[in-house]
Amino acid sequence: MPTLLYFILLLPLTLSAGEHLPLATTFKGQKKFQRIASKAIKEQWGQLPMSSRMVKVAKELEGVPYQSYTLEIDNHIESPSVNFQGMDCWTFFETCLGFSRMLENPKSHYHPRDLLRQIEWTRYRNGRCNGHYLDRIHYLAEWYSDNHKRGNVHDLTRSFPNTRMDNQCREMSQLWQSYRYLKHNPQLRPLMAKQEARLTRTPVYMIPKHKVAGIEKHLRNGDIIGIARVNDGSYCSHVGMIIKDAEGRSRFMHASTTYKKVVIDSTISDYLNKFKKHAGILVARPQ
Repeated sequence: MPTLLYFILLLPLTLSAGEHLPLATTFKGQKKFQRIASKAIKEQWGQLPMSSRMVKVAKELEGVPYQSYTLEIDNHIESPSVNFQGMDCWTFFETCLGFSRMLENPKSHYHPRDLLRQIEWTRYRNGRCNGHYLDRIHYLAEWYSDNHKRGNVHDLTRSFPNTRMDNQCREMSQLWQSYRYLKHNPQLRPLMAKQEARLTRTPVYMIPKHKVAGIEKHLRNGDIIGIARVNDGSYCSHVGMIIKDAEGRSRFMHASTTYKKVVIDSTISDYLNKFKKHAGILVARPQ
């Protein structure tokens, strides 16, 4: 007779995805989601390598309008969320990754909650959201570390010429007025400061800007690129992914505040050199 443990092991990794808030709040753009999912099923994207899946999904999102603070969806209750109508840099790469992971489980039809479960698994510390704002990984440097430990990505940063970043995490506790949850829940601010202090004590490494052109040939489709910025209070101020063009160049695809939409930009080294504030990159490869 099957044991209780047997039935527990059959349960999904997460059960709470999208259930803290109504689906109408947590998932925007269901028609676009279903269109991309139907195309993925028809063309069997799930059988492609992860890198190819990431590119397929990303190109379907090209041109989606830039929308800031798409992670901030409520004043009090934290929940996994997706928005196909507008994306910031974090939700763009995260949607590409979550969608690509979702396709590993073949289905004849995908529901928004299938994607929300994947978002929950990578967005939240240890892969679980319990409705609390601090369940979420708020800094990209920690996202790399947490998801590397759980086998979701391989952090390749230290595989290339690198240097330790001289930085302090403090952005969210200092600029709390910009974040809905911190603005409406003052008791969260000192707790956020404690998380930032913990991350500040954690060594974070980057590939310096002047070294990036030399390693571009080793980057692959779908590599997640964190843009390091010295002394900005957050280690990384931007994020996107690599798209290889017909000439084999490593182009940077991201939700851009400059173009106000998701774009395939210049090579990653050229992109870095456009801005003095950019110090280098972090590299993670989806598994």
